[in-house]
Amino acid sequence: MAVTAGLEPYRGRWFVVKIGGELAQDRPKLAATVGRAVRAFLDAGIKVCVIHGAGPQATALSKRLGLEPKMVGGKRVTDEATLEVMKMTLGGQVSIDVVSAFRMANVPALGTSGVSAGLIDAKKRPPRAETGAGGAVVDMGFVGDVTSVNTGLIDRLAQAGVVPVLGSLSGDADGNVWNINADTVATRIAAQLGAAKLFLVSNVPGVLRDKDDPSTRIPLLTPAEAKKQIAEGVIQGGMIPKVEESLAMLEQGIEAIHIVGLDPQDAILREAAEPGSCGTAFQRA
Repeated sequence: MAVTAGLEPYRGRWFVVKIGGELAQDRPKLAATVGRAVRAFLDAGIKVCVIHGAGPQATALSKRLGLEPKMVGGKRVTDEATLEVMKMTLGGQVSIDVVSAFRMANVPALGTSGVSAGLIDAKKRPPRAETGAGGAVVDMGFVGDVTSVNTGLIDRLAQAGVVPVLGSLSGDADGNVWNINADTVATRIAAQLGAAKLFLVSNVPGVLRDKDDPSTRIPLLTPAEAKKQIAEGVIQGGMIPKVEESLAMLEQGIEAIHIVGLDPQDAILREAAEPGSCGTAFQRA
């Protein structure tokens, strides 16, 4: 199909694309898949904001530094040393890899983080019971909860002809820096922008009934169905925060949320035009 087929109704609207850090490890493939889709969105007159994580890179660097990563419900516990790792990976390594891949796809990407100019403000997350912790109260350390998004500045960047590419660090007026799960940042930004679509892109082709079998992908999920899948243990690990954030934001202005992988190469474009065709689309009941 033509690369812009089915995109005409979204001209002038926002699409938000979240990229898992694992995708930045293969820049040519990232350019050919996500970069190609973003280029097509721009050609169709759609405004695009990109959020990226740095999970694999942060874990690898932590281990090289003798730090043992600690995860709770797919989210990283961030002590002071881990925060430094996140600054190096989110603000440096992965940001540069993503924007260089986008340049290969002729996408004018501007890499920064949510700390810059108060793009994403946050406050420290208080200790609380986290999903995946068996009901225990967990202090996640230097992890923040989003308090505001500077949508005006994000929109001005788009009007200037660039695609904002944000690492999921945030800040506050006191100079604190907070690590935030990239799925959380993406959903909050998408909701604040009133995005027509949010794409959570990773090496997983959607929500799977059997995590080892891509053929068990669930094309469409309502909130009730998704909560049942979490309760029954079908949705596990790093997929939990993706799904939880999707459910939380579905009623706050985002019209559609898609969890989608990179295969086939035009998976994101096909999913944009036909929800559930290549990923898992979340829809209201």
